[in-house]
Amino acid sequence: MAIPEDVINEIKYRNDIETVISQYVTLKRRGKNLVGLCPFHGEKTASFTVYPETASFYCFGCGVGGDVFTFTGLIENLDYIESIKLLAERSGVTLPDSGYDDSMQRLKNRIYDINRETARFFHEYLLSDAGVWAREYLLGRGLKPATIKKFGLGASPDSWDALINHLKSKGYTIDEMVAANVVGKSQRGTYYDRFRKRVMFPIINIRGNVVGFSGRAMPGEDKQGGKYVNTSDTPVYKKSANLFGMNLAKNHCEERMILVEGNMDVISLNQAGFENTVAPLGTAFTEEQANILARYTKEVVLTMDADAAGQKAIKRAAEILEKTGLKTRVIVIPDGKDPDEFIKKNGPDRFRGLIDGAVSDIEYKLLMAAKDIDLLSDDGKLKYLSAAAEIIASQSDIMTRDIYIGRLSEKYGVSRTALETKVKDLRKGFVRSQEKKEINDIIRPKFTKNDVNPEKRISVKGTNAEETLIAVLLQHPDFYKTAQEKLPPEKMITSLNKRIYSIIIDTLEKGEGLDISTFGQQLLPAELGLLVSLQNSERAAKNPKIVLNDCIEVILEENLRLEMSRNSDVSVEEWALRLQNIIDKKQKGN
Repeated sequence: MAIPEDVINEIKYRNDIETVISQYVTLKRRGKNLVGLCPFHGEKTASFTVYPETASFYCFGCGVGGDVFTFTGLIENLDYIESIKLLAERSGVTLPDSGYDDSMQRLKNRIYDINRETARFFHEYLLSDAGVWAREYLLGRGLKPATIKKFGLGASPDSWDALINHLKSKGYTIDEMVAANVVGKSQRGTYYDRFRKRVMFPIINIRGNVVGFSGRAMPGEDKQGGKYVNTSDTPVYKKSANLFGMNLAKNHCEERMILVEGNMDVISLNQAGFENTVAPLGTAFTEEQANILARYTKEVVLTMDADAAGQKAIKRAAEILEKTGLKTRVIVIPDGKDPDEFIKKNGPDRFRGLIDGAVSDIEYKLLMAAKDIDLLSDDGKLKYLSAAAEIIASQSDIMTRDIYIGRLSEKYGVSRTALETKVKDLRKGFVRSQEKKEINDIIRPKFTKNDVNPEKRISVKGTNAEETLIAVLLQHPDFYKTAQEKLPPEKMITSLNKRIYSIIIDTLEKGEGLDISTFGQQLLPAELGLLVSLQNSERAAKNPKIVLNDCIEVILEENLRLEMSRNSDVSVEEWALRLQNIIDKKQKGN
């Protein structure tokens, strides 16, 4: 059963959507609505819209939408029921003890408990006599006991079932352990500990819950699964939407966040006093992670490894961060060392100097472009200046382009006019490419949104009529009787719209109110996005009852056409008669 409507309304009343979203997104008023940069995908032009009148939001860029509960769930990585509970707690609303299906929430709570108990098990093993091998490794890496405790580091025994047996003794089931991904199931149907003889790094989310683990094999050991074994995505963990160390860094990063490559870099820098350090989790840096950083800081300093993979990672991260509007700088570490190595050899003061001297993204690109080029030769200079001109041309700010054209022309003895002309020519092509990409970004969601309702391809005409009919009923729910009498739900062409239409009819039949929250527990965010776009569309702005009847006629005609295509045994005369009956009924209705 669903949470009672009056409770939902009370929570929404106390958590005004504009106020809640403003905590995460800078909103500007545009008429009766508000707009801002979408926190769920990278964009430079605001396409995220809040509709105060309907207490909903919708992004025209990525198609996500919903109510205040949907937004909270997406931004905090919670499901719909969890977000209701969070907002209820924040606003002092008491939820009923029962009356809604919280089976998923119960599973999540069990996984959180399993992860916490597993982290405790690994930590205690690390401190035991049997865990001396892992303890010596961590101490040998320069970590202090206090740091090991602060990050809750541990070690997993070289056993196939030590953790299984421990968790069983605590009352957890095998299925729950598998759901938490701390236990695996073999092809033979047997169960085993996923982490064996590894140094364990617990992954803790912003709210302080252990959500997963990263296990590192001992140097020199040939371990199945590679150097690291990481928790796969689970009901409580999504690696692309979390950052290692974020639970600690979030309290120390108002001005700046340091983004490094690995767990040990985070821990080492934190120990040295740089508590504003985070790292991706076994994956390339993502837009979701960039959006998390944008909620907590103003600037990100990138410091990845100096190898080719590290340089590629810096380029990718800088491009993603640029879309969020965050200021981005890059640390160039001497001698190709990673942060952990550098700080051990040179100390925190030298590293702080590197941070102070961090270069802008464009300066870093210019430095890298000069790598392995003989700048003393004319050929080398020409090669470098051609590469540098492309980098400068990619900058959207005219003053930035002007400054670097001046610097390079003076430094390398080339006329400013020549370099400026080269940059202008490249800029034209770059602008055309960007314009094409922006147009594609605008157009693409119109097609990707079809993925929300993949059956649309069966009948675009019929599906459009279904969507318009839904828009009419959302805006004019008093027309539902007319729709119910003329169009039973089973006549809807696509299953998604049939489901939405059924919810509308059932809700109004019960005499309950109809808004986006009515659908929140039954639709996915992308499906809710479609619903919000319909609710706030102009499809039914004029003559809604006529529009409603026209939609019903089209849906019935398309039903007939689709049935005819599926059943060739019925004669043409019979189809014509059925079609005429539809037309006659329409004329009588008018």
